[in-house]
Amino acid sequence: MDELQRRTFLYFWELPEKADANWQVPDRWPTLNFSSIAATGFGLTAYFIGIERGYITREQGADRVLKTLEVLINLPQGDAMSGVSGHKGFFYHFLNHDDARRYKNVELSTIDTGLLMAGVLSVMSYFDGNTETERRIRELSDALFRRVEWDWALNDKGYLSMGWHPDKGFLKSEWHGYNEAMVLIIMAMGSPTHPIPDGSWEKWCKPYFWNTYYGQEYVNFAPLFGHQYSHMYVDFQGIYDPYMQAKGIDYFENARRATYANRAYCMKNPSGFEGYGKNCWGLTACDGPGDFEKEWKTGHKTKFVGYGARGASGDYLFDDGTIAPTAAGGSMPFAPEICMPALEHMWEKYYDGLVDQYGFRDAFNPSLGWYDVDYLGIDQGPILIQMENHRTRLVWEVMKKNPYIREGLKKAGFKGGWLDKNS
Repeated sequence: MDELQRRTFLYFWELPEKADANWQVPDRWPTLNFSSIAATGFGLTAYFIGIERGYITREQGADRVLKTLEVLINLPQGDAMSGVSGHKGFFYHFLNHDDARRYKNVELSTIDTGLLMAGVLSVMSYFDGNTETERRIRELSDALFRRVEWDWALNDKGYLSMGWHPDKGFLKSEWHGYNEAMVLIIMAMGSPTHPIPDGSWEKWCKPYFWNTYYGQEYVNFAPLFGHQYSHMYVDFQGIYDPYMQAKGIDYFENARRATYANRAYCMKNPSGFEGYGKNCWGLTACDGPGDFEKEWKTGHKTKFVGYGARGASGDYLFDDGTIAPTAAGGSMPFAPEICMPALEHMWEKYYDGLVDQYGFRDAFNPSLGWYDVDYLGIDQGPILIQMENHRTRLVWEVMKKNPYIREGLKKAGFKGGWLDKNS
């Protein structure tokens, strides 16, 4: 764990400077196209994990965080087609490396802005010292969060849109039902300046799909990242919204069951892919070997893809034999007894093709002998952050101090555990 965390940390520490990315975190490496605002959010959190692990000093971490925030707060916002980085406090999904402006025609992304803001709130609460640098970090973090106009992105049905284009308006796709955007809704409800209505969480829960899959009864969502991203920042153990209270479990237990179901599917391996087993599993969104069809052992053609949302659940299945280490790494707090052996197995058996200077490359396909050439920032983050939550609960404990997270949870109807105890 020490070596995996250290190498994964270096992705966030070395690449913003190496890629000349205005202190933003590259979306991927060594392929270098643009930075990812979600990966930058994960990077902000990674910096104080690095401090606590002794990889860098507090002064080094604070300096990097401040540089990142100063770039973000000063980037131009507006409704122009180009030459800006965001609008209404939101940011475009990807930014150019050279000037940190909108990359081509990508969307203004609500979830990616949300993940960035989760990272912003994490450094706001971690850097509580009296130095000028740490005071400035808190000031800029608060300003960045307060200027996001969450209510602007709310559609007529009461759902947050997934994104916006200056020439086309809001996307028809919207956030509801169980997925990675839990923390987005919580932050939007907890905003002191532009909150969405208190009933938004009830609307969010209505389309939940509760189902038994591979022996596990839980709210289904197929790719494991949907059970990980929000849990990176919110400790859902022992706190309950009305939906989960009625089911008799919390969201942490829900994610644990989803992890076991994902593994059980891979152990069953209905398509007969190579490598799958009790210690080699993990379907989630990740890179893949490319877009083509190939006849497989079972006699039917398998559709392989490049980047795609792999996963298995009662209402969705996509499996092309591609495994992502972030699936097990990001689920470490939920089920370390099955996740750690999987990481060890992948590290040891596939080391030459799968592991390098920044830890695990994004994905591999044992059936095809394919290994990704790239690391992905949004998949590196869950490995580093969730391993730390498993080991020390660091990020969870930091976020419990944040007033906007606490307010959002309470408005959403969460009660119990640490949320009541520390009121």
